Amino acid sequence: MLIVNKLNVSYGDAKALVDVTILVRSGEIVSLVGSNGAGKSTLLKAISRLLNTISGSIEFFSEKIGELEPHQVVERGLVQIPEGRKIFPNMKVVENLEVCAVFKNAKMRRKEKLKSVFELFPILEERSNQFAGSLSGGEQQMLAIGQGLMSCPKLLMIDEPSLGLAPMVVDHMFETIKNINKQDVAILLVEQNIEASLEISSRGYVLETGKIVLEGENLINNPFVREAYLGL
Repeated sequence: MLIVNKLNVSYGDAKALVDVTILVRSGEIVSLVGSNGAGKSTLLKAISRLLNTISGSIEFFSEKIGELEPHQVVERGLVQIPEGRKIFPNMKVVENLEVCAVFKNAKMRRKEKLKSVFELFPILEERSNQFAGSLSGGEQQMLAIGQGLMSCPKLLMIDEPSLGLAPMVVDHMFETIKNINKQDVAILLVEQNIEASLEISSRGYVLETGKIVLEGENLINNPFVREAYLGL
């Protein structure tokens, strides 16, 4: 589904990503693990075409997308939910969702997708006529994920979905990600709660100082990951 091959990204003279290679297959949840500043969000932004790359390639369903505009990437079904709940606070919840069904396929399926989002997050239907800025942190994160789903994604890249949320809400968030995956949406997940993210993932990658240093299945039991990231 997604193949990133030897991707290099810099901020001025500082190298942010160095020869990064990852892949995501249909039906997978893949976690991207690493400390703050390792380059995880940079990688998602580069895939989304929000950042220019120096070299390397990005393919989505065998199409090279490295020269596309960000909206063209979304139109193809590759959707990023950025860190920090980038919602429209002065618009109603339902307006936040509807405005994200922009492209032809999403417009045609707007009612269907809205119903699906409300089934996934019933609280958003209850709050549909409230201004999004009045929602709790957890509800705003639900709304941000709902916005991504309104674009009819084939692959959803989610950046730090549990950041700043209460533990009970975090548990619900991970259950939600699994349920989205069951609806034939692949997931590329960046998450500070490394143990929880690896538990629900098919495979994972460890990113350190812009380089992939480890990859594979069942990383939660890898000795390096357990010592360096789980403190076990």
